[in-house]
Amino acid sequence: MLIKDEQVRDRVDMVEYEVVESLVTDLETAAPELPLEALPKNPTEQILSMLRAPTASGTFSVEEVEKRFRDAFAANKLRDVKFEFAIMSSKNDQAPEISSTDFDIQYSLAEKDTANFMIAVWPLVSLTSGMQNIDPEEKIVVVVSGVKSYVLKSIGWMIAAAILFSLIIISAFYVTVRTILTQKKLSEMKTDFINNMTHELRTPLATISIAVDTLKNEKVIGDKEKIGSIGGIIKTENNRMNLQVEQILQAAQLDINQVLKETEELHVNNIIKKINDKFLLQIEEKNATLVLELKAEKDLVKGHPIHFMNMFSNLIDNALKYSKEDVPPQICIRTKNIKNRIVVSIEDNGIGMSKETQSHVFDKFYRAHTGDIHNVKGFGLGLNYTRKMVEAHEGTISVDSKVGYGSTFTVNLPIV
Repeated sequence: MLIKDEQVRDRVDMVEYEVVESLVTDLETAAPELPLEALPKNPTEQILSMLRAPTASGTFSVEEVEKRFRDAFAANKLRDVKFEFAIMSSKNDQAPEISSTDFDIQYSLAEKDTANFMIAVWPLVSLTSGMQNIDPEEKIVVVVSGVKSYVLKSIGWMIAAAILFSLIIISAFYVTVRTILTQKKLSEMKTDFINNMTHELRTPLATISIAVDTLKNEKVIGDKEKIGSIGGIIKTENNRMNLQVEQILQAAQLDINQVLKETEELHVNNIIKKINDKFLLQIEEKNATLVLELKAEKDLVKGHPIHFMNMFSNLIDNALKYSKEDVPPQICIRTKNIKNRIVVSIEDNGIGMSKETQSHVFDKFYRAHTGDIHNVKGFGLGLNYTRKMVEAHEGTISVDSKVGYGSTFTVNLPIV
């Protein structure tokens, strides 16, 4: 920028030099040329004044001088530069012979602000051939304003290009870092999923293996009751393993459009009551309390009966899974109407979630880190499935939680 500022100032000086030379040249042409021997021996002052070279202020008008400056500025690629000028005699600096309209104002400002203004004083004599017949005491004062803004404007495209390239570089860096972090996150999720899946499948396989070895025992072979009991264990574990495999396959092949082809009108309050009956055994086993506050008067929605029930079942199942070990689970399901929508909230007093966990809890295969403790079974698919189903039913789902104080999942759905 400093270099550009110097270049602009040099070009302004060149403009002023050219204008002064043109004025002086025209004045020299107008000056009378008489040989000295033609003059009387003692010429009067009146004769001398008639022979004296004409003054610039008496020869040129303000408009003529201004035009010369404008043409010179344009020729030197400084078309938009603003300037004021005055022609005066050095014998009377305070009273210009002729001046442009705002010369006095701009001159006073220029004396205080040298960064944005330039003041140049040029004697109206030929700068190349000497004084000759021109009055050396006549001068022109030029004030150029807005130098700094003109410099910034002239290099504006360079600044804009630099900013643009900087933004491109920063954006590319951001995208690169974000991609790396995303890949790292996906890698961690994949590793967690494989570890969870291995653990979940290994448990029923180990149980089946032990049961098969037990069947080979001679004492058991003759005991039909024990054989039936062991067979029941094998069947239960086999069903459990099949259910886990089916859950993974369903998550991979889930087609929202296909699911919602079989929709019908459903009463949300009735669906929640059925889910309450479905979880009675688990509630009794955990010594839990499930409270229903179904205050929504308009609860008719359009949805798939099975998937609609599953998405709320997953939320209640999670509330039971992630309960505190030493505190009986307390779950409260509320429904209410807000305008033309029904809001279902499922609140629990479980272990709660951190802000980081809340931001990823609906991601596929994501599970909150619990260190080496693996007391909660699953693949991290339930809440992802629930979110997809809620969105497929044109609704929204959110979570509000605090570590140690429980969680509240809120589902907002349009009513018919």
